[in-house]
Amino acid sequence: MVPVMCEDALYKPPDDAPPKWLQLRNFVRALRFPTRWLIIKYIGDGSRSTKEIHDYLAKRGERLTKSGLYYHLSELKNAGIIEVAEYVEEGGGAPEKVWKLKTKKIVIDLLETEEGD
Repeated sequence: MVPVMCEDALYKPPDDAPPKWLQLRNFVRALRFPTRWLIIKYIGDGSRSTKEIHDYLAKRGERLTKSGLYYHLSELKNAGIIEVAEYVEEGGGAPEKVWKLKTKKIVIDLLETEEGD
């Protein structure tokens, strides 16, 4: 038997997948890269600008372009792990995003039923 890789382009969730399964899948997808764990740790209990996060990761040896960083940030945001805390205006350019953790714990109650079950 050949193992099947769960790449986004090759894998479609089952039509009858329960919402909790989809939620768990989103968390796993968002947390599958060490870079994202570094971002979470760096933001911690406070908030950090995109530039601060980029500089921190660069000091840790991560080689990311700005678009690469935004990809990681958007995956964490889409999973509900981080959110934009505010925008900071600097020098007349586009406002810079400041990020904070939206959640510090991921809890999925396996016994809790969905509405209507």
